[in-house]
Amino acid sequence: MSENSTQGPHSTVGLAATTGHPEAAPPRSHAAPDAGTSLALLILRLGVGAAALQAGLIKAFDFSATTGFMAQGGWRLPTFAAFMVTASETLGGIGMLVGALTPLAACSVLGAMLCAWAVNVSGAAFWSAPFNVPFLIGIGAAALLFAGAGAYSVDGRALTRLTWSLRVSAGLLALAFVVAILTWVALYGVNPIHFTAPPGAAAQ
Repeated sequence: MSENSTQGPHSTVGLAATTGHPEAAPPRSHAAPDAGTSLALLILRLGVGAAALQAGLIKAFDFSATTGFMAQGGWRLPTFAAFMVTASETLGGIGMLVGALTPLAACSVLGAMLCAWAVNVSGAAFWSAPFNVPFLIGIGAAALLFAGAGAYSVDGRALTRLTWSLRVSAGLLALAFVVAILTWVALYGVNPIHFTAPPGAAAQ
């Protein structure tokens, strides 16, 4: 009995030896993040999610003051604008804290932070303080949009069948910018980018 026959008719080693073709590698699956990466993502989620949730809850608990603040700031439809930012920060913050539908939650928070960033830089020269708190929260949300929640999350435990491709994540990133820009133009309508201090900035 030959060596190939002892390996059986379905032996891939025997097949490779007789045909001369290399054995085909099994298809790769998406590797789960290791413990260190998942812990780092958990820390990032807790920091970004807590900051976003706090901002949303402050607005929700005193919604009339939030609406009044936005009306005083020149926002059109201030109640609607206040509702949008409150819902985005609150729901997005909760989603990132528990790691549920994390890319969607991150998209929501990023959109809110883009508008908040624009408000913060619109009163002075753009370059004077561009790296403010909304900028940092937005950067963290953008990172989570692509990286996902990690193993220590609802996504990593209960929603493992739901995958987010790079194309979907890039689409959500673009969506956050588009919604933020449209919201800003429709409800505020002031150019936030100034290379020198706008008129009246010193008086403020």
